[in-house]
Amino acid sequence: MERVRARLKADDAHRAGITGRGVTAAVLDTGICGHPDFGDRIVCFRDFTGRSSRIYDDASHGTHVSGILGGNGSASRGRYRGIAPECRLIHLKVLDRFGQGRMKDLQEGIEWVIQNRKKYQIRIMNISAGATREDSEARLLLDAVERAWDAGIVVVVAAGNMGPEPMTVTIPGNSRKVITVGASDEFRVRPPYGNASYSGRGPTRECICKPEFAAPGTGIVSCSANWQSGRYYQIKSGTSMAAPAISGCAALLLSREPDLTNLEVKMRLKYAAEDAGLPFNRQGWGIPNLRKLLNIQ
Repeated sequence: MERVRARLKADDAHRAGITGRGVTAAVLDTGICGHPDFGDRIVCFRDFTGRSSRIYDDASHGTHVSGILGGNGSASRGRYRGIAPECRLIHLKVLDRFGQGRMKDLQEGIEWVIQNRKKYQIRIMNISAGATREDSEARLLLDAVERAWDAGIVVVVAAGNMGPEPMTVTIPGNSRKVITVGASDEFRVRPPYGNASYSGRGPTRECICKPEFAAPGTGIVSCSANWQSGRYYQIKSGTSMAAPAISGCAALLLSREPDLTNLEVKMRLKYAAEDAGLPFNRQGWGIPNLRKLLNIQ
């Protein structure tokens, strides 16, 4: 398992000077805090749940997700560095302190990203949230993420934690366009980290093969919103943690080759993916090998 995990370690990329610099990623989640690992790289915050103008995270989920994507590890002397430690971050709070949210807030957040993509040069949108019910609101959510994709944004979403049965990928991870990410290491789960078979499996009800990729999602150490009390990091598990790892990979690739389209990013990730020995409906094309993705010799 350590060999599989090593495929997503970004140390080689960082040593080669590929750190996500110049790339802006938008994270739609529970919020973000002023953790030292983010420095001055939080370029914008919007609250769609309470309309607060100050940055905050009352659930710590969004801070954890953002740390996986773009924390620089300064509070741990680099030990818990994220995949793209120099990328810029935009955080849109669309989930409450329980990690729950309204479809309307999530849709508004996505529309904000589409409308402001040029102003902030947003290249990536990470959504570590999903819904299970399929109704008219769910259709609107799917339409929103697909409009974001059509606008040229690399949209990365979690497969959800409703596995292990087929057709358990949550909405909007069932979109045929966006990049959906499952957890590669769920069999390592032990209490208190959760269900040992949680990662959402494809295909979707429309027979779309999902997810496209897998990444480590179990027992992941990342930034804590309670850092001011001295607890700089915490452990969380789920496909919510796997998705920002792939968003970070996309940020590294775009920092090296900024002219790539979102479809080209998706295909480059595909060609760099390696089989983790898991069923296709759980890992998709596999786990990206960063050395191969970034052509590091």
